[in-house]
Amino acid sequence: MADAFTVMDCAILARTTGHEVQSLRELRDALLKVEPQSIYYHFWGGLLRPTFDDPEFMNDFAVWAGRELRDRTLAERLAMVDPATPPTMEDLREELLDVVEARLDELDRPLWAGRDRQFNFLAAEITVIPTRYRIEDPHVLPEVLRQVSRGSLFYHFVDARRRRDDGLDDLRAWLIGLDDEQFAPLIQQLAGVDPFQGSLARLRAQLADAVARGLQEVAA
Repeated sequence: MADAFTVMDCAILARTTGHEVQSLRELRDALLKVEPQSIYYHFWGGLLRPTFDDPEFMNDFAVWAGRELRDRTLAERLAMVDPATPPTMEDLREELLDVVEARLDELDRPLWAGRDRQFNFLAAEITVIPTRYRIEDPHVLPEVLRQVSRGSLFYHFVDARRRRDDGLDDLRAWLIGLDDEQFAPLIQQLAGVDPFQGSLARLRAQLADAVARGLQEVAA
């Protein structure tokens, strides 16, 4: 029997990297050399900021391309980059570079942001602390999911898929350790939740629905 599931909370702290760009070409050059934690931050840091900047575009690169470079085509292409698909941050970097370089090849003029509208590359430092929630019985998951913080949702369902070698979220990994046959319906329902498409409020609702359906199947 696996240990109880200890719910953790987390916060993303942003630090400067020294890379600041004002044009699309400069963005391409910076993407070649920034540290992986910076790419991580600009895809997922917005989820834990006090306000979500732009619900239409789910990463900072797409937001900047649309707002400051005023290139709707590029913004939409960057927004379509799925951070869950590339197996490593370096693969994600290459996918970003492919999008930017393809757009550079298409344009016959340079794209520049306005004065004081540069893109500042920040990097993520994650601070993790335990909470009072310890789950021994999966049947209490609906109640716990209603109460845990946004930081807990982020840590266990977003960060986990990058942090873990198996690509699972922490809850599915725990359930597999408990009894992957007994809780197979619940595990399958959780596997259908995409944590990278939408806000953490939306993720909480999706998880609640998935857990409810999964537990009903387990009890059937």
